[in-house]
Amino acid sequence: MEKKIDERVVDEIERNHWKTVGKRILKDWRVYVMAIPLIFFFICWRYLPMSGLLIAFKSYDGKDVIGSPWNGFAGFKELMTGSYATTENSFWKAFRNTFTLSFYSMIFGFPMPIILALLFSEIKNETYRSVLQVLSYLPKFVSLVVITTLVNLMCSNGSETMHTSGGPITVLLETIHMIPKGTKLMYQSEYFRPIYQISGIWETAGYGSIVYFAAILSISPTSYEAARMDGASKWAQIKYVTFPGIASTLTIMLILEIGHLLTVGYEKVMLLYSQETYETADVISTFVMRTGGVGDTGSNTGTIGKTIASAADLFNSLIAMLLVIGSNTIARRVSSTSLY
Repeated sequence: MEKKIDERVVDEIERNHWKTVGKRILKDWRVYVMAIPLIFFFICWRYLPMSGLLIAFKSYDGKDVIGSPWNGFAGFKELMTGSYATTENSFWKAFRNTFTLSFYSMIFGFPMPIILALLFSEIKNETYRSVLQVLSYLPKFVSLVVITTLVNLMCSNGSETMHTSGGPITVLLETIHMIPKGTKLMYQSEYFRPIYQISGIWETAGYGSIVYFAAILSISPTSYEAARMDGASKWAQIKYVTFPGIASTLTIMLILEIGHLLTVGYEKVMLLYSQETYETADVISTFVMRTGGVGDTGSNTGTIGKTIASAADLFNSLIAMLLVIGSNTIARRVSSTSLY
């Protein structure tokens, strides 16, 4: 008898499923209307461009993606073991530089927004805190061209013939004897990575602290009061109250950061690097632009180059996807927080 009642209930729910969905949509129609631009953006700029990934598996003629003949994994084979893997401007060099830059960004750049958020949360004067927060957010809203121009000016070297002194950072480092006098910071490969990382932290740390600052504000003040009554110091409050309170946010942001481990945009690199810094500055995104834009240096100019570029970009995306899946699986097993 109970089994028949359960079956009837299930049948009734299934029969009225779409009616229930329709009622929910009508009830929250404003939310769905606001989601239309976002859906349009993802369809036009995220899903439709995926058709270009076919180039990685075709002998692309530069005109018709669909009509070009298939060549299987020949592009990947050439990328991994052919001339693009053995020449001076090889894919593996770009891959190594990409991983190195991203890894340093995660090690040094990921903690900085957290530290800033903790410092902001300790400032009791709201006006003073607001001014500091706005100043820290400002570089994020400045054009990347302006940011890189400022970096070039601050790290420029002086000229004796033109009687000009170097940039303030160059002068400071020379004064404290961290670099030899006359060092060209922007034209030596060993200085490119520190300049890239420090300028990246300056540009994004303030803006990135918004998420952590909001998470800290959501922690109940009674938790801090209880910790103070138990004699907890400020560091103990941060360790045993703040960090556990923002643990879920930290986990999600770390997973996303790991997902971007092999994602370094070409814009900033191209605006900062020069021929002298090419050894440490060339990344996958610049490799893709150079290879796909110029074409192959061999006989099939402009055809195999686009195939190689598409294969490199797809390989990079697949590695990033596996990193996200792996980090999310680990987070789900060791804690109750994950992306999905």
